[in-house]
Amino acid sequence: MPKELLIQVSPEIASNESLLKDYLAKEIKVTSKEIQHITIQKRSVDARQKAIKINLKLLIFLQNEPFFEQRIQLPEYKDVSNAQEVIVVGAGPAGLFAALQLIELGLKPIVIERGKDVRGRRRDLKAINVNHIVNEDSNYCFGEGGAGTYSDGKLYTRSKKRGDVTRILELLVAFGASEDILIEAHPHIGTNKLPQIIQDIREKIIEMGGKVLFETRLTDILIKNNEFQGIVTQNGDSIAASKIILATGHSARDIFELLDRKKVFIEAKPFALGVRAEHPQSLIDSIQYSCDYRGELLPPAPYSIVKQVNGRGMYSFCMCPGGVIAPCATSPGEVVTNGWSPSKRDQATANSGIVIELKLDDFKPFAKFGALAGMEFQKSIEQKAWRLAGSTQKVPAQRMVDFTQNKVSSSIPKTSYVPGTTSLEMGQIFPSFLAQILREGFTEFGKSMRGYLTNEAILHAPESRTSSPVRIPRDSETLEHLQIKGLYPCGEGAGYAGGIISAAIDGEKCALMVVKSLKHF
Repeated sequence: MPKELLIQVSPEIASNESLLKDYLAKEIKVTSKEIQHITIQKRSVDARQKAIKINLKLLIFLQNEPFFEQRIQLPEYKDVSNAQEVIVVGAGPAGLFAALQLIELGLKPIVIERGKDVRGRRRDLKAINVNHIVNEDSNYCFGEGGAGTYSDGKLYTRSKKRGDVTRILELLVAFGASEDILIEAHPHIGTNKLPQIIQDIREKIIEMGGKVLFETRLTDILIKNNEFQGIVTQNGDSIAASKIILATGHSARDIFELLDRKKVFIEAKPFALGVRAEHPQSLIDSIQYSCDYRGELLPPAPYSIVKQVNGRGMYSFCMCPGGVIAPCATSPGEVVTNGWSPSKRDQATANSGIVIELKLDDFKPFAKFGALAGMEFQKSIEQKAWRLAGSTQKVPAQRMVDFTQNKVSSSIPKTSYVPGTTSLEMGQIFPSFLAQILREGFTEFGKSMRGYLTNEAILHAPESRTSSPVRIPRDSETLEHLQIKGLYPCGEGAGYAGGIISAAIDGEKCALMVVKSLKHF
């Protein structure tokens, strides 16, 4: 049997196979020649002390022990060309993994996606960055792969109870992701590598008999006697089916409005909102690693902060080491920020959403919108930021210390946000209670991370698409909508996920319940 070991070593040893083998040989009292193979199962950085260590969980195979290199394989997908059809709305992680699961269990997915394929999206991303033109169907949020494809590709999730995280990671590896995502404590594919993986998933769906329809927007849901019967697209085409997995993402406001008009039960949901803060990555490294220079053996340092301020949680969200800030508006007349990192995380800046948890009572000024009150609150801030910053895709910006002191920054340096910034006192954008919590919160953050509170840090506003402002309620056992039979609300847009992994897990779960309901399980 291989020996399982938990060790803590220097970055030099962890990054050098020969040094690691010598270290392990001493630990288990054998010669390094007797070690046939080392399998690293988990790896993380421990930067709590001045001497930084790497935590490793590994298996050691000696020469007399059998070892076989095992490659992760895709499941045995079935040809479903002639199988019963299920409509899947949205080609983000929830929709794509729902489609794969349907195929694995013998049903035919018809995936409809309002945006373009993963390569075709690039032209529209360039248009918003360079020309300030927002395509409502193709942007950082909409299109093949969903919001995560071009806004980071983080795979870390705290939602271990939601389902099988390892299965999703292994599927991504089978579709071409690095096996490192199975090992790292905070796995990350990178915005530069994820598009090819997404394309390969789509090609597998089509190869096995499923359909993927791009630039196809859902405009109506056909319901009779509270049972789902099909959909209508923007071209007037109808697609009939008895089951639909609705996985449209957290920004599909037109879908929320459609459901509300049709008296399909939905409800307002709290979410978090704030700003995106950008620091020099070297500054974050020096704070986290307590050193002047990180070196080549350590990854760009992330950070995570949570504080209670005036009875509200204020926390870092979607932290992007070595990353950039992106324009994520989905309609003209609004500005939205988000962040992403390439796979090497080699940009000069680090950014993170710094957000405050909202409560349903915060939406009272928008009570006339009913279940859409939170969405309208969100829109109002995005639209106000757009107007104040100059009615382009420039965003309001302010130096961090200046913000805590209610001072307009006399200058804003060039940041990673390509469309540009406009210097503003950002208290103008947010309700007064939110601005005050942010001001006090950044002061508290500075006490926890010495050096974090600095005018070298630039705040961009708003960070407003943290999660869906609407929940589409479903039965906790069957995952079917509480009112409409055959409708399966799914993923982030329905309020049941938060990120690539949890959305993919939820997609699989919804697909399983669809199959079970059709007695194919």
